[in-house]
Formats: sequence, C-alpha cells, structure tokens
Amino acid sequence: NLAVYRSNLGRREDALQASEEAVAIRRRLAQDRPDAFLPDLAMAVGNLSNQLNALGRREEALEASEEATDLCRSLAQDRPDAFLPDLATALNNLSADLGNLGRREDALKASEEAVAIRRRLAQDRPDAFLPDLAMALSVRGDALEALDRLDEAVASNREAVAALSGPFLALPQAFARHMIVYRRDYLRRAEAAGIAPDDKLLAPIDAALEPFMRQPGSDEG
Repeated sequence: NLAVYRSNLGRREDALQASEEAVAIRRRLAQDRPDAFLPDLAMAVGNLSNQLNALGRREEALEASEEATDLCRSLAQDRPDAFLPDLATALNNLSADLGNLGRREDALKASEEAVAIRRRLAQDRPDAFLPDLAMALSVRGDALEALDRLDEAVASNREAVAALSGPFLALPQAFARHMIVYRRDYLRRAEAAGIAPDDKLLAPIDAALEPFMRQPGSDEG
C-alpha cells in the first residue's frame, strides 16, 4: 500500500523500495507456509512489476510479471475456482509487458489465454466476470493491432464493447470510464481498417455515455 501511495505522488524510487521490501517479506513467509502466503507473494510480485515499469525498467518488470504469472498458474492448478481470475489478470499484465519489449507474438499468446479464461468465467457468472472479459478482449485488440492484424483487432474491440454493454447500461457510473476507452479504440481501429462500426450496438451506449463525454477530463469530452 505504501508503494502505491508513493507512486501516486510521483515518488517512484521510494515506491519501488517499499515494493521490494514487501516482496522480500512475502517471499520469506511463502517459503515457510506456501499454502497460506503464495497468493500474497503473487500479488506483491505483480505490484513490483508495476513499479519497475513506472521507472522504465522494462526487462526487470517483465521478469517480475513472468514470476507473478507462474505463481498464479500454480495456484490456479490447485484451486481454479479461487485463482483463475488472478491468473487471467497476471496474463493481461504479462501481455502488456511483452508488448513493451517488442515481443508481439508472445504478447498475443498471453492475451489470448487471458481471454479464454475470462470467457469461461463469464459463461458461468456473467454478472461477475463480463467486465473482466471486456478488459481481456481490449488487451487482445492491442496485441493484434501491434501485429498489423487490424481486422481481428476490430473484432476483438467490438466484442469488448459488447461484453461491457450490459454491465455499463445497468450501471453507467461504474463502467463509463472503461466503456469510453473500449468504444474509442473500436471506432479508431474500425476506421483504419475501413470497417463500418456496429451502429446498432453503439446507439444505446452512445446515449448513455453522453453525460460522461461532456465532463472535463473525459477522453472524448
């Protein structure tokens, strides 16, 4: 928590120091009682990756992200009901870190695994996991665009908008920020690919977004 607060204030080196201390403590605890403390270690290592990324230390950030993914994968194998969502989150972060280093095929592979996990979770519990599926689809869209597979990126972004549409229309305030981003990326990529956007899908979303688009500081306001 201290690392996050310091990072929010721009004290990135101090944030990294706190994050590294948290990882060291949780690593020691996990060695003695892995059943109790491996989930905390996975979270701490994921946070460490974020702090390293903030400092532009991409290779080290990727190393931490890979460790967090491996830890989450191990946990999900033993208790998929509890830890598959964490694995999907770790894979999304891993995809971004791989993309930052130009490893585009690997980034797509990680994002596709995250989509597959979150699609399965959303089928069983759409109320809980459709927003997470939308995020994974958006990340996959980024990875596909980086590989110049623009038509597939458009399809992924359209599905992200569609996945979030139900939760957004039910609770606009909760999901407007994400919907603005997904809609923007969908429209931008559709225009670049020469694909007509799905106006039927967008019409109720655009109507519900209108108050948020006028707010100062919104992405498109």
